[in-house]
Amino acid sequence: MLRRALLSLAPAALAARPARAAPGWRIVTEYPANAMPGEGIAYFAEAATRLAGGLLTVTPSFDAPQGLRSAAMIRATAEGRVEAADAFTGALAGEGAIFQLSALPFLTASGEDTARLLRAARGAYASALEARGVTLLYATPWPATGLWSRNPVPGPEALRGLKIRTYDAASTAVMREAGAAPAQISFADAMPRLRAGELDAVLSSGDGGAGARLWEVLPHFTALDYASPLSLAFCNLAALRALPPAGQEAIAAAGRETEARQFRAIANRLVENETRMRENGVTLSSGAPLRAALSAAAAPVLAEWSARAGAEGAEILAHYRAR
Repeated sequence: MLRRALLSLAPAALAARPARAAPGWRIVTEYPANAMPGEGIAYFAEAATRLAGGLLTVTPSFDAPQGLRSAAMIRATAEGRVEAADAFTGALAGEGAIFQLSALPFLTASGEDTARLLRAARGAYASALEARGVTLLYATPWPATGLWSRNPVPGPEALRGLKIRTYDAASTAVMREAGAAPAQISFADAMPRLRAGELDAVLSSGDGGAGARLWEVLPHFTALDYASPLSLAFCNLAALRALPPAGQEAIAAAGRETEARQFRAIANRLVENETRMRENGVTLSSGAPLRAALSAAAAPVLAEWSARAGAEGAEILAHYRAR
């Protein structure tokens, strides 16, 4: 009798039990919300949540949450400390030569160049990330890298002794060869050191600098066209596989949608950034007098990368240069 009563109560008890909450993911970047990677993770989070239809929610976090910088993001994501991240590829060079590719000096100078290089290297990026426990979601292009400085940098002689923030081993080597005093640090750490007077200049695009209000400290920007690099977004492989098939497809579709959005946005980004910079009193200068010296300083860096990247790197560059 008691057993029959308990059984009769079971459906009601199950109905009263709250539905299991959809899993929540977080995607992080070290950049501000209004820089290209910041806009990318915000768009991806909205798209993934929308397309998942209640199976998943994704929340973006900006400005290096909990001190997480690009260089550590593959490991942090693979270990499950965050579910997804967007990292600047130059900072990932220690993980493998392939990640340094898009930030190599004077290899790319436009969004079109960056898109073409991505097509040539996408398979290599995906394989390298998968081997480290994460899955490629999408890529974000950056506007061309230039030089923010306290004072004008009219020619190579002005680089001598210049205390400059660089963003990867390659740019550090190039600036040192050109006579500067580079310090390789993350973008998130640049502002405190600038305000403390420890740096005279920052190697960055107008986009990242505009987003972080570098103009408050560095009123000069020299357009170098040094590189038009990529950030890559990726997610924890185990977390992805734990989703039902519809959730996995929503993540993949959100990645495709986000990448298309990012490459559409880059087309007008340079003009938008220059307008914003001028409105905030930044003096914009041509970097033509610097490029020959920096190109010469970059030659050993390119040779070293080619040696590290081997046959895979040579094949990617051949594909890219074949247009």
